[in-house]
Amino acid sequence: MNTTRYNLVVVLGATASGKTKLAACLASEINGEIISADSRQVYSGMDIGTGKDLQDYYVDSNLIPYHLIDIRAAGEKYNVFEYQKDFYKAYENISNRGKFPVLCGGTGLYIESVVNQYKLVQVPENNELRKKLENKSLEELKEILSKYKILHNNTDTDTLERAIRGIEIEVYYDENPQLENNFPEIRPLLIGVKFDRLSRRNRISERLKERLQNGMVDEVCKLMDQGVSDDVLIYYGLEYKFITLYIKGQLSYYEMFKKLETAIHQFSKRQQTWFRKMERDGHKIHWLDGYMGMEEKLKRIKHLLYKEEVNLM
Repeated sequence: MNTTRYNLVVVLGATASGKTKLAACLASEINGEIISADSRQVYSGMDIGTGKDLQDYYVDSNLIPYHLIDIRAAGEKYNVFEYQKDFYKAYENISNRGKFPVLCGGTGLYIESVVNQYKLVQVPENNELRKKLENKSLEELKEILSKYKILHNNTDTDTLERAIRGIEIEVYYDENPQLENNFPEIRPLLIGVKFDRLSRRNRISERLKERLQNGMVDEVCKLMDQGVSDDVLIYYGLEYKFITLYIKGQLSYYEMFKKLETAIHQFSKRQQTWFRKMERDGHKIHWLDGYMGMEEKLKRIKHLLYKEEVNLM
C-alpha cells in the first residue's frame, strides 16, 4: 500500500486552467474526495457563472464526491472565516472515512487560510475603543497598528474604517491570548496547472462564449426572479455584475461581452499574482503544463505524492 508524508493535495490554478477535471481524476486514482476552494461555488443556483462544471466530477461514469459546493443560498454572504470552519469539517469527515482530501480551486485567500492555518476569530466590535480612535488621523492609526503587527502592505490601512478594525482585531487577540484554533496539522502537496499567457487568454474567451451559449444570461434572470437583488448580483462580480447591467439595459450585449471578457482576463492575472506571492512566502507549488496529457499529469503528481520530488516541467 502506498504511503505518503502528505495529508492533503491542493490542485490550484487560474480560471479555465482545467484544474477541476485534474482534481477529479486524481481523486479517482488515490481514493479521494474533493473539497472546493472557490468563493462563489458555495452558492446554489449560481452554476454556469461560477464555472462549477459539475460534469468534470464524473470519471469513468462515476461521480467523485465533492464538498463545499451549493452550501449557501444565492443572496447570502459568505467569508473566509466561515470557509475555514467548513473546510476543516469536510477535511476531517473525509479523512475519518479513510479517504484522501483533495482541495481544488482558484480562490487564493481560501487556499491560504487552510495551508497557512490562519487564526481567524469572529472579533466583536469594541465600541469603547472605536470611540477613542474615531478622531485620529490615518497616519496615527497606522502607527498604533504597527505596534501590534508588521504592516506588509496597505490592505489594513487604506481607509480609516479598515485601520480602526485592524486595531480592534489586534487588541482583541492581545487581550485573549488563550485563543487557539486547534486545527489538525496540514501537510499539503501543492500542484499548479498553468498555460502560457496567450493560451490562457484564448481559453478564457472560448469558455465565456460557451457559457453565454449555454444559458448564463437566463441563469442571472432566474436569480433575479428568485428575489436576489441587483446590488447582491453586482457584489458577486464578474459574470453576475456585467450580465445584471446588461439585463437592466445599462450595457449592450456587445459591451457586456467585451467588458466581462476583459474583467475575467484581469481576474486571471490577479490569481496568478496571488500564487506567485504564495511561492515568495515559501510555499512550493509544483507547476504542470496545462497541455500535458492527463495520464502524464497524474503520473507526475503520484510520483510526488508517494516518492521523491521530480522536475515537472
